[in-house]
Amino acid sequence: MTTMTTTMTITKPMSDAGHRVPTPADVPGRAGELLASLAGRAVLCDLYDEVGATVYHDLAGTGTHEVRELLALVRRIPGDVLDLAAGSGRLTLPLLALGRQVTALELSSYMLELLDQRLAAAPPALRARCLPVRADMSAFDLGRRFGAIVLGTTTISLLDAEGRAGLYRAVREHLEPGGRFLLSTVDMAATGEGPAEVDMEIVTDSGRAYRLFEHWTPDSGSRTVTLFPADAGDEGPVQVCTTTIGVLPAELLEAELAAAGFSVRSRHPLPAVGERHHDVLLETEVTR
Repeated sequence: MTTMTTTMTITKPMSDAGHRVPTPADVPGRAGELLASLAGRAVLCDLYDEVGATVYHDLAGTGTHEVRELLALVRRIPGDVLDLAAGSGRLTLPLLALGRQVTALELSSYMLELLDQRLAAAPPALRARCLPVRADMSAFDLGRRFGAIVLGTTTISLLDAEGRAGLYRAVREHLEPGGRFLLSTVDMAATGEGPAEVDMEIVTDSGRAYRLFEHWTPDSGSRTVTLFPADAGDEGPVQVCTTTIGVLPAELLEAELAAAGFSVRSRHPLPAVGERHHDVLLETEVTR
């Protein structure tokens, strides 16, 4: 087991509705074995439900993965910013710190509550430039346009093909002429082969420690992330969060973007996080 003091790249929640309660059958590999060993003590929840949202925020809500690269691109793009699937504000707050007006679009009410808490603690001038909006990133109509639209943390992988088509349409309708759509996804060519399952301990900025399992074979099209407390103790309930996330390789995403009328202006490899995560940030614009 690898011990880390950084955050894992975990895709943000798309919704707080419609999540079915996971079952032990959803948890493969050694994570499933550990779950079974807890017997009746385990309380299994979805990583993106009311309980899981706080765990997600603790793990990824303040992480810096891809933030520097995104900000460097946004600095060169005039106009207001739309932060899609904003979650608890991991990208929203740094974007506000650039002095921009930022609309933070998020479907999960749990994550918006966390964002509201962070904004309440922020300086008034920064807070005044943020407009949180509850909406679906695959079908939104805000009645205005933006210089930059951002979708980070490989969150596009939460959408199926129909949802991605809706996202592309909505983004086109909300970009200023010459605006940029910035989004990240998995670079499968850089990822290459690796173990089917990674087991690591993560210590967050809050001091809480988790044991994280990621089960992912590149040909499966999805990965399963399961989180246990690092110290489950010997008695009492143990909250275990799990979710299965799609994997959208960069080559497929670029082909979809081209078909939807976008061209890729630049491609930025992002710093690797752990053994398996080699992501890429795409800067795109509307070409037709």
